[in-house]
Amino acid sequence: MNQVFLSADSFIISFYRLTGYALIDFFVGTFVLAFISVVIGELTISVAFLLTRKSVEHMQDQMVSYQNLSIDALAAKDKESYSAANKLANDAFGRTFFMQIGLSAARIWPTFFAVAWMNTRFSDVDFPIPLTGWTIGFIPIFIALYVGAYFVFKPVRNRIPYFKKVNKILDHYKEKNRSMKSFADLAQKTKKL
Repeated sequence: MNQVFLSADSFIISFYRLTGYALIDFFVGTFVLAFISVVIGELTISVAFLLTRKSVEHMQDQMVSYQNLSIDALAAKDKESYSAANKLANDAFGRTFFMQIGLSAARIWPTFFAVAWMNTRFSDVDFPIPLTGWTIGFIPIFIALYVGAYFVFKPVRNRIPYFKKVNKILDHYKEKNRSMKSFADLAQKTKKL
């Protein structure tokens, strides 16, 4: 384990020694580290999604089906059926919601390793904020560069064939969710009557 950490350390620190100017090297190295975190996070969430795809599809189908049943029952003024279908729809929504949170966690796990590594190198370094007299640690700078790296990678991501395939699958889900009825549909039905 120690050898793995030392190898990773020597690889990562090489990005902090590119120009020979400490401040520039810090920002360049931190941006590269953030970019690597973004790429690994995107790969992880896409693999996790593909592995759990069948479960996600099943839960979304249930959610849409029960939601539509509850709206239909409400339109038919069948309170008992509405309550039963609405309860099942809420359960399915809850399961879908927490699965999406779990998938989202797959995106950010590399940032914890990046911050832990930076802590071993920069925990004692304070960066002055110009014109304020205040200083900040490395974490706010990493977060800002992580957000920047995300927006740099986002347009590139959509050009990589693997991610294109994943996006196509996700677009299919968006279309499917549009078939879910809402209270607005019920209101339109009521107006027509």
